[in-house]
Amino acid sequence: MALQPTDTKNPDYFHKVVDCQWACPAHTPVPEYIREIAAGNYTDAYMINWRSNVFPGILGRTCDRPCEPACRRGRVEEEPVAICRLKRVAADNKDDIRARLPSAPARRNGKKIACVGAGPASLTVARDLAPLGYEIHVYDGEKQSAGMIRSQIPRFRLPESVIDEEVGYITAIGNIELRLGRRIESLKALLAEDYDAIFVGSGAPRGRDLDIPGRKEAAKRIHIGIDWLSNVSFGHIHHIGKRVIVLGGGNTAMDCCRTARRLGGEDVKVIVRSGFEEMKASPWEKEDAMHEGIPILNYLVPKAFTHANGKLTGVTFERVAAVYDDKGRRALKPTGEPDEHYECDDVLVAVGQENAFPWIERDIGLAFDKWDMPQVDPVTFQSTNPKVFFGGDAAFGPKNIIWAVAHGHDAAISIDKFVHGQSVADRPPPMVTLVSQKMGIHEWAYDNDISADLRYKVPLVDKDVALKDVRTEVELGFDKKLGYAEAQRCLNCDVQTVFSAPLCIECDACVDICPMDCITFTENGEEEDLRARLNAPAQNKTQALYVSDALKTGRIMAKDEDVCLHCGLCAERCPTGAWDMQRFTLDITHADHRCQTR
Repeated sequence: MALQPTDTKNPDYFHKVVDCQWACPAHTPVPEYIREIAAGNYTDAYMINWRSNVFPGILGRTCDRPCEPACRRGRVEEEPVAICRLKRVAADNKDDIRARLPSAPARRNGKKIACVGAGPASLTVARDLAPLGYEIHVYDGEKQSAGMIRSQIPRFRLPESVIDEEVGYITAIGNIELRLGRRIESLKALLAEDYDAIFVGSGAPRGRDLDIPGRKEAAKRIHIGIDWLSNVSFGHIHHIGKRVIVLGGGNTAMDCCRTARRLGGEDVKVIVRSGFEEMKASPWEKEDAMHEGIPILNYLVPKAFTHANGKLTGVTFERVAAVYDDKGRRALKPTGEPDEHYECDDVLVAVGQENAFPWIERDIGLAFDKWDMPQVDPVTFQSTNPKVFFGGDAAFGPKNIIWAVAHGHDAAISIDKFVHGQSVADRPPPMVTLVSQKMGIHEWAYDNDISADLRYKVPLVDKDVALKDVRTEVELGFDKKLGYAEAQRCLNCDVQTVFSAPLCIECDACVDICPMDCITFTENGEEEDLRARLNAPAQNKTQALYVSDALKTGRIMAKDEDVCLHCGLCAERCPTGAWDMQRFTLDITHADHRCQTR
């Protein structure tokens, strides 16, 4: 069956072409804020970020960057745009933004919401609902806010001043009361209070342990990674032994090993049961650890903690190898080689995190699944107790800050609808606009020159200086000059190539000038056949083909969206204006006036 003409009125079509925005859980309009940075409008760039991802300065240092593997630049050369670090450029160089922040109305709406946990999900809910007149109470057992942002991310990656600043922007809105140092011990008791809804954003606060021989006997020098990082962050731990083994291959393990180096660890090793490529840690996190002289040893499974006279002496490991069955499923099998023993003074266990809900009673109409996780609707974030909503790690297990922010936005919409008696399943669609960028015959309202520069490296503090102090920020960030140069690498994927079939005379001028051979005029056909017949075969099936209505000759125009540079040369060359460059803007729905039908 021949492909139907592309429905460009579907908001998801051009949204998916903006790969970075599509991949971001909070759908931050990345090219839009990068253009503002290139123009030197740092405050505007910051506010674009603040609306969607809430914590630009924090995320500009710590985000897990789902946008970057999706970046189109990474499909035409090796490295994507440094999207995350450009976010920091906006944060570092902005002016005072307080006059541009929303404020709570003088008259409240009479609705009161409790948020359990003062982490990114709860703070996002509070930020979205407070301007609508809600009274928000945010509870946390710690005496400082921000949850895992403050407790688990080391200060050499994220200065405390940045956390205080961006949490302060939220609390300054008004109607938000932080009830810190007040741990919720009973959800049933909280439900009995006069709250109209409760949001649970308590995170995944329990680190997994290893129940292997020697664990109890050597317990004094074996530490759960996230607890140990929290104690370092809050100033309870200042030293560690000279020889340290970190067990685990995630980002927490990378934070543990780098922190240990700064607290006196001279011989710090990360030891992982999987292969290097299979580690859950982000590639840049592994690079940072190795840059600081920390080796990563793979395919070693811990068998026992060794000890003498109640003192930890080391860890014994079994060597394994990855074996794959005929369906490609991996299993780790012992190689039969002799066990390996590594001596150490301390072990940091960072093999994963778990949710813990001992404070949620099982008789309040809130169902749990077989993994003892609350049953939460993945769209509305409502639990089986309609008054209780979940988000962040508490909803679906450990992820990262940007996911928690996205959950908070969606939960805030649901809470707003629920307390006003509306269906939480009725999700308002985003608003979409397409605006031509034509300024003249060969001139556009955006810079369409394609930079040939490779990705710029973020300057670092000298390693010897960085390793002396756990609070010395390692990354210096891009200055304005480097920020501009990196911003120029953006391909403006939100400026879309829009085609009008009635205007086309099939002269093939656009085909001739396209630097990526991504435009083809041909007979229509089934998708697999058509993809193979294009001037450059379109092999990435996750990205759609742009297919036009039938042209005068009966042919169609087919464009591979995957490798288009959005350079505008097709529109510049077209003699009839059949091609235009139009800026696509997606305004994601938050809990604001567009959600409210009352």
